[in-house]
Amino acid sequence: MSKMYIPEDYVPALNLKETQIAIKEVKDFFQRQITAELNLHRVSAPLFVTPESGLNDNLNGVERPVAFGIKEQDDREVEVVHSLAKWKRMALGRYGFSVGEGLYTDMNAIRRDEDTDNIHSIYVDQWDWEKIITKDQRNVQTLQSVVKSVYDALRVTEKYMANKYDYIECILPEQIFFITSQELEDMYPDNTPKEREYKICKLHGAVFISQIGGKLASGEKHDGRAPDYDDWSLNGDILVYYPMTDIALELSSMGIRVDEDSLVSQLELAGCKERLELPFQKAVYEKKLPYTIGGGIGQSRICMFFLRKAHIGEVQVSVWPQEDIDYAKSRGVIIL
Repeated sequence: MSKMYIPEDYVPALNLKETQIAIKEVKDFFQRQITAELNLHRVSAPLFVTPESGLNDNLNGVERPVAFGIKEQDDREVEVVHSLAKWKRMALGRYGFSVGEGLYTDMNAIRRDEDTDNIHSIYVDQWDWEKIITKDQRNVQTLQSVVKSVYDALRVTEKYMANKYDYIECILPEQIFFITSQELEDMYPDNTPKEREYKICKLHGAVFISQIGGKLASGEKHDGRAPDYDDWSLNGDILVYYPMTDIALELSSMGIRVDEDSLVSQLELAGCKERLELPFQKAVYEKKLPYTIGGGIGQSRICMFFLRKAHIGEVQVSVWPQEDIDYAKSRGVIIL
């Protein structure tokens, strides 16, 4: 059964060509803002990595990567990246970046096990970014300061698009609200994590939910996180309330990365301490990589949000269930 939802009164404000032009407007403007806010430099990045490198993002640990063999290398297997969370940290050290500097790249991924709906696709496109910090900066204050910088870039972009397109009105609040996943569970103990996200986003408009990955007092996790890149006590997600489809919309996930101590403790909690023998994880443990903060910002997600689209397929080319395509067409919505 289709999970697609098109609001009864929804009529796309832009046609296909106008939408493509507007997508570039959003991406170009936001990219300039975020790189200036965080002092980032663009670099090239891989589409695939070898499994034995330990560089692929394991997400929740159950998602299957798309893999293939390379003919000229005796069918050596490589995996399409799920994200570049680990690769970026390695690249910062290898490329000679200094404290306070960072990099960003266009990350494209295939998540074959994703359940598609209005905001999820098997194709993922985001700006992956990473910045070097000192060990002393591995704290909540640093995390919140960077979150505010990312949010400022989002607000400025919304104002820019509202000035350029008459149908767009600014809806983001002036400030983003901070709350931990445990505080959120304490507020809404009888709700699921997704229901909590919806309630807090509708209440505050824009929220950063922190400390994601470990178990809460209830014994459940707010959401899954791989144990070997984000420090679960120093990470989180930026979510906004999206009235177009009445949802909490995640625009960015970020965090201060694991150090040698949190890496070991989180691998133990996740029951996969053997990953310490992989090249990336071993380099973190042996303090051969810089301390960093980083994250991903969904390109199609922010285009959908800023252009007030009902479905991510209106701003992104992917493969969708035929029933979704037919339903959207019956409602006057063209899925790319």
